[in-house]
Amino acid sequence: MRIASDGTTSGQPQHDGPIIPMPELTLPALRQAIATVVPSRLPEFFEEMERAFVQAGDDGSVVPIRMFYERWGAVVAIERNPATAQRLHAAEHALDSEDPDVRARAIREAGDIVRSAHREIAGG
Repeated sequence: MRIASDGTTSGQPQHDGPIIPMPELTLPALRQAIATVVPSRLPEFFEEMERAFVQAGDDGSVVPIRMFYERWGAVVAIERNPATAQRLHAAEHALDSEDPDVRARAIREAGDIVRSAHREIAGG
């Protein structure tokens, strides 16, 4: 982003908060949210959805579907907040560092972000 002499900015819009409300953990709501906040991940979303539904049928259990909803709910909880998403992606990138201290901090940061997202979708 570039800041002009008049104080305005150009480039990607900046958001201090969520760019969309947190959706319900239903297939249509999550699909729409993923399409909005991380459309590049839609193929991954659909592949995992198919695997979850097949496994649920094979197992005779709704647990794989519930886990799918929770995983993608956490993705949306993170990605709908640009600052949080940026922190997570920076931490993921830092995992490639040769410095073990940098990697350890990145693991803690990523873990904190993901746990927070799971608490958000659990309602607390």
